[in-house]
Amino acid sequence: MEIKPNLKYTKDHEWISIDGNNATIGITDYAQGELGDIVYVEIESIGDSLNKEEIFGSVEAVKTVSDLFIPVSGEITEMNENLEDNPELINDDPYGDGWIIKMKINDSSELNDLLSPEEYKDLVGG
Repeated sequence: MEIKPNLKYTKDHEWISIDGNNATIGITDYAQGELGDIVYVEIESIGDSLNKEEIFGSVEAVKTVSDLFIPVSGEITEMNENLEDNPELINDDPYGDGWIIKMKINDSSELNDLLSPEEYKDLVGG
């Protein structure tokens, strides 16, 4: 299980990479491993402004469907279009080609509520 040192994490197993007021979000290596083979990604919130911890989409694996929760408040600006034809990118490269959305952060103080890599490692027992 890989936990990247330069990212922030949520208790719901999303990761967030921050660049100024912009962020990229995906699910963690731990999450994709628990879900199994991902067969479909649904994001219907492009252009929407959501509050922290609201559902922004879902991932469907062979055995389950899991909601995706936005880590901080903001506007979803982009979805990874490659996931439409290749949802398994999340399994193959969850922190790279398997990113799910990009967003513009509304309130950067909410980043303080996210988990550090060490805290996330403790959460998942790594």
